[in-house]
Amino acid sequence: MKTYDLHEAAQILHLHPDTVQRRAKAGEIPGAKPGKEWVFREEALVEYLLRLETQPRQAAKKESTKCSTNVVTLGGLTLQRPTGSGLDARLAPVTSRKRRNFTTGSKPKRGGKSS
Repeated sequence: MKTYDLHEAAQILHLHPDTVQRRAKAGEIPGAKPGKEWVFREEALVEYLLRLETQPRQAAKKESTKCSTNVVTLGGLTLQRPTGSGLDARLAPVTSRKRRNFTTGSKPKRGGKSS
């Protein structure tokens, strides 16, 4: 019985080692982890490849062609447009009052006359 580590199994399956590890954890690829490393039997890898070969493939999706593209559709959703003043109020920039500095008026000016 020949065994392979994770990187050797990935080379045999033509997959990335992370993909092989993820599929082994999920139980898709038969393998064992007796310690810190994954171990794969050669027979199990061959069986996995045979299962992939026998699985039916999905058929290619057909493009749906429209019968007519110039048909006018009637009805549907009509949106109410906001009025001019309502729209202006919504689009106006949000500004607040400019803050006033109350401390400058209470200090005496330097170098000038005091009254």
